[in-house]
Amino acid sequence: MTRLVLVGPPGAGKGTQAVALSEQLRVPHISTGDLFRAHVGDQTPLGQEAKRYLDSGELVPDSVTNEMVRERLADPDAKAGFLLDGFPRNTKQAEVLGEILSESDTSLDAVIQLKVSEDVVVGRLLSRGRADDTEEVIRRRQQIYVSDTAPLLEYYADILVSVDGVGDVDEVSSRVLAALRARK
Repeated sequence: MTRLVLVGPPGAGKGTQAVALSEQLRVPHISTGDLFRAHVGDQTPLGQEAKRYLDSGELVPDSVTNEMVRERLADPDAKAGFLLDGFPRNTKQAEVLGEILSESDTSLDAVIQLKVSEDVVVGRLLSRGRADDTEEVIRRRQQIYVSDTAPLLEYYADILVSVDGVGDVDEVSSRVLAALRARK
């Protein structure tokens, strides 16, 4: 069984790696962004609540995100394993994830950190050419990552696998898979 969390700064390639790794590991890629879009699109009660925050440009509260993840992890395809992308974002969410998993007598196998320097991710995000991707905004997102998400690295220190996230998709995927094999 493979229960993994993927962390790294915005622009580290988490989404790209999550897709590649979920195919290779044969586990579902569970992205909070995808969960938000699905719930909002299906107009579920959680989706309607999330939409209120998204429409006003605010972060969706942990309580809503936690419940979406709880529901998704209960789906049959996630029973044998999963790859979480975008969750947990902070230690409070990590504690909730631990509770969700302990309810089904399971735990995470590893937390994969994609290590990419701030200058590299700023360059990657600027090259996308999105109007909202100014260098100032991108560097602010990096600061938020360091303050909010980086404490997860300490929280998960005993199962943390750090991998160089610079290189082409296959190269980085190979590093991740090799690091996971080395842990076993």
